[in-house]
This record gives sequence, C-alpha cells and structure tokens, in this order.
Amino acid sequence: MTASLKAIDGSAELSTLMTDLGRSARVAARVLALAPPEQKNRALEAMERAIRADDDKILAANAEDVADATASGANSAFLDRLTLTPARVEAMAEGIAVVRGIPDPVGTVTESWQRPNGMTIERVRVPLGVVAVIYESRPNVTADAGVLCLKSGNAVILRGGSESFRSGRAIHDCLVQGLREAGLPEAAITLVPTRDRAAVGLLLSGLDGNVDVIVPRGGKSLVARVESEARVPVFAHLEGVNHVYVDRSADLDMAKSIVLNAKMRRTGVCGAAETLLVDRAAAATHLAPLITMLIESGCEVRGDDAVQRVDARVAPAAEQDWDTEYLDAVIAAKLVDGVDAAIAHIHQHGSHHTDAIVAEDAQAAAKFLAEVDSAIVLHNASTQFADGGEFGFGAEIGIATGKFHARGPVGAEQLTTFKYRVHGTGQTRP
Repeated sequence: MTASLKAIDGSAELSTLMTDLGRSARVAARVLALAPPEQKNRALEAMERAIRADDDKILAANAEDVADATASGANSAFLDRLTLTPARVEAMAEGIAVVRGIPDPVGTVTESWQRPNGMTIERVRVPLGVVAVIYESRPNVTADAGVLCLKSGNAVILRGGSESFRSGRAIHDCLVQGLREAGLPEAAITLVPTRDRAAVGLLLSGLDGNVDVIVPRGGKSLVARVESEARVPVFAHLEGVNHVYVDRSADLDMAKSIVLNAKMRRTGVCGAAETLLVDRAAAATHLAPLITMLIESGCEVRGDDAVQRVDARVAPAAEQDWDTEYLDAVIAAKLVDGVDAAIAHIHQHGSHHTDAIVAEDAQAAAKFLAEVDSAIVLHNASTQFADGGEFGFGAEIGIATGKFHARGPVGAEQLTTFKYRVHGTGQTRP
C-alpha cells in the first residue's frame, strides 16, 4: 500500500483490508468471466430463493436501521429510500428472477465481417472486470448491483451507506449463499465490512489497479466527490432535474395523471419530476387544474407570475428553483411558449437525466424526443419509468447521464465492453 493511500485512510489495517478485497475481487472476476450462463443462473436462482426465505431477517435488520435513522433526525425522503417493506423485499426477489431470465450478454458476437484477405473479425461482449458500487441509504442496491454484476460476469465490491449497514449485510448474506450453492467464489460479491468512511477514499483510488469502474448511488455531494476524486472511470448522474412539458395538444386527463405520478409517486427517487412546464397556449384549460391537483395532493408549488395568478397558494419561484432537485413534495412550474421554449428551458436547466412531453401532436412529440439531450426522453409517460426494472433489465446498477459507454439505466448489457476476435488462415501483413 502506498503512502498516499495510507494518508487518505489513516489506518494501515483498513488499507490492508481494502487492498485484499480488491485482489480477491480481481481473482473472482477472472473466474466469473469464464463461468457458463447456467452456473451464473443457478446462483441467481439460489439468491432469489434465499431472499424470500430470509425476508423476516432482512426486514428485522432494516427496522433497526430505520429506527437509528429516525432517531438521528433523518427526513421523510431519506427514510422512504431506506425503508424496506414486504413488498419491496419481494420486488428484490422478482428482480433477481428477471435478471436470471434475460439473455447472458457475455460472449455475444455483436458484429462479424470478413476482410478481402480472408480474415474474419468479430466484435464480442466481455465483462468490465471489477465494479465498485458506493451507495447511500437504499439497501436494495445491494441486491440489484450484486446480481447485475454476476449476470454480466463482473466481480463487485459494494460499499453501502452506514445508515443501511445492517440491511445490506442481511441481503448480502443471501447473495453469498447463492454463490456458494453454485460453486462460484464468494469474493464475486463483496460487501465492505466496515462503516469507516475512509473505505470510500480507498475505493476511489482504484485499490492498486484492481477496480475497473465505479458507480456512485446517492446524493449530489457523494456523486460530486466520486467524479472529482476517482482515478478510474465512473458511471453516474449528478442529479435528476427532470421536467414534464404539457403541450397545447395534451389530453388534460392524461396530463393530470402523468404529472401527479411523475412528481408524487415517490418524491425521493432520481426519476421524480422537479419542474412542470405548461404551454402558454394551453394555460386557460390546463394550468389551473394541474396546479390545483398538485397542491391538493400535498405538493408545494413554486411558480412564475402566471402560475401564481391561477392559485394564491403558489409560492413565487426563485431563479435557483429551476435548477433544483428537490427529492421532496415540491415542484417548480412555469408557462413556456410552445415546444421550442420548453426544449430551450430544459437545455438550460436540465441535468440530462429524464424529461417527458405530454402531447397528442405527433410532430411536437417527435421534435421533443429528437432535440432534448437527455439519457431518457418519454412521450405520454411518467418520468418515474426511469428505472432499469421498468426497462426490462430486472434491476439497474444506476442511471448514467454521460455519453461514453453507458447511458440511462445501467443493466447487465451495459456492464460489458467488447473485444475483437480475429480468425485467420495464416495471413501476414505485406
């Protein structure tokens, strides 16, 4: 271990522990890269079974985590992300079943061609290697990240938040049980066994070259730190300043249903809508019903002058509201002059995460989908579909808003890269 890493950590013992985890994960990654799909699927089936069998242990561990977080004054959005229910545990198990059922991406030949000299060149999917996932509060990430990495042939090092430490351990025990039953190395899915925050700095260093990519799942400060300090590639989104634009052609009932769901289904998820844009041409018919609906559902609305005039309960929007990810029952709202102005607003204030248009006008919808530069764009659907499970991936390891390699929900396929296989018959280059 280098002196610089010891300086980050301040503990030779933790430095040694983390280095050993990285080396063990690297060895496990080599095994997983060659593991047949049937063996990985046996592990996944056993994990699914263990999650269901141990749901009482998982919920009991989670109840302790939630009690501690409540006592420490955590807000409602944080507690919602932390809390597991029987339905959420069942959803974890169902997600594993979906991941098991998707095609194995490893070894897939995505393209093949023959050169004039007779050589055949293939582009084939291969695992990334070792993935480190650093996350806060959401204990389900333990299962999602673990099974997606396994399916894609990657080893994973999981560093969950201290607030979900007990929940993460209970879920991880089920994943390890699946690995054992399938004869795969336990280091394929490693949970960092300490709450020491210095472990994060060590992961960001890359653990002596043993980490190939880092995925942060958490608040803006965590993601910003990871993107600033990481010495290996990062799949991440900094924040989800997501918009719903209601066009003049929108069906009002549909617009009300989509806006309410996009904002209020779960306010603390990254796919929640944070800004409502309404076409000025539809203000007379659509604006007041939408604003009234939001307020009566318990959502605070902060609006421009036009929005304030339709309901005295609307608070004035400050300039920073257009750039804010609330993760709470708060939304900013304004009138815009048609789809072009909506696109311009999103380009200025959005975060390239998820944006939606509600419109019956096919041309307006096509323009929005083509010109809004976000990882996910939707027509006549809620932004809360920004989720790997809803995309059919079974789960997601995160949402990526960058433009290199992975974008949008990161599932098993996005956790692979490719290499070229060249078949010759003795060719030499002149």
